[in-house]
Amino acid sequence: MERRPRRPERHRGDWKHGAGLELEGRATIDGEWAGRVTGLGDQHVEIAMMRTPDGHSRLELSHFLAPPVVADHRTAPVNALGYLRVMFAVDDVDETVERLRKRGAQLVGEVVQYKDAYRLCYIRGPEGLLIGLAQEL
Repeated sequence: MERRPRRPERHRGDWKHGAGLELEGRATIDGEWAGRVTGLGDQHVEIAMMRTPDGHSRLELSHFLAPPVVADHRTAPVNALGYLRVMFAVDDVDETVERLRKRGAQLVGEVVQYKDAYRLCYIRGPEGLLIGLAQEL
């Protein structure tokens, strides 16, 4: 999954304190070889690899410096065609939403309960990234 915050190094703290992710490493990826993977041709990208609190998963945050970004989806609705989003399992949706609000996130709709299984919501982070939160009941 690829997210495109403006500057990964500026927003690592938001991901760490808000979602519990830890920085695993940073790198600059460029050249024609990388462009063959993405289909973008010659590209220049800054990435930050974040590790989930359980240590089992990773999330790559990327900032494309070249080629120029074609579209900005940071204000698109949840169901926008082609819009990428990520959902995290959390222990307490209310506590997580409150913690992320203090860091500039906004609740997109409302926290809802799905049957006796989950409490769910979407938030939009300070950089416009759409994040889903799911608390298993």
